[in-house]
Amino acid sequence: MKGALYQLYAALNQVTDIALEPGENLLSVSAGDTVRWIVGDTVSGSGQASQVHILVKPIAADLQTNLVITTDRRTYHLELHSGVKTYMASVSWVYPHSELLAFEKNNARASTRAERTIDGKLNLSRLNFRYRITGDAPWKPVRAFDDGEKVYLQFPSGIGQGQAPPLFVVGEDGEPALVNYRVRDNYYIVDRLFAVAELRLGTDRQQIVRISRVRAATPRARPLEADWEFDNGH
Repeated sequence: MKGALYQLYAALNQVTDIALEPGENLLSVSAGDTVRWIVGDTVSGSGQASQVHILVKPIAADLQTNLVITTDRRTYHLELHSGVKTYMASVSWVYPHSELLAFEKNNARASTRAERTIDGKLNLSRLNFRYRITGDAPWKPVRAFDDGEKVYLQFPSGIGQGQAPPLFVVGEDGEPALVNYRVRDNYYIVDRLFAVAELRLGTDRQQIVRISRVRAATPRARPLEADWEFDNGH
């Protein structure tokens, strides 16, 4: 986003909403033409969920000016164009870097909770959450992860002993084999790594939940700090 100039199309008698990142604090808004363009701002939500909205409205068609928005996180540069009908009802950005940081923080909080609850010897620097859990059952695990040596399955809180399903590791031949594991609170601790495992409960109408380790994705080019997206009014 740094250095990018975004094109915004507005229309006579219509308001365009420029929505900033939630939690971002507005410092200033400067327009090149403040006579024929009406520019204001408002806030929706509260606390960390508060979001600044810049409202733009032209008083005539065939106008052009620029808009600079500065916040405590970044600077936005926009070029405004006015027409008669076609306009952008709302404009916003996608912030991959912020989303990645939030995901890492959530994983860190989950790791800390897991360390306190199930195993004080967890190697937090090696935690891997890349597991896919498929299937439908009331006892379906909410999370699976490993520390490079053991796999941890987190079940919903309050799971009963009668609902605790046995765990099978699926071998290269596709055949499931019962595996040893320990139960601590609402966690299964498996003292080995596996690629695919299944939780099975029942006989006639057996419930099966499958846990698969997902390979790390091939590294890609670092995304831009923010990607542009808009809602066209027509």
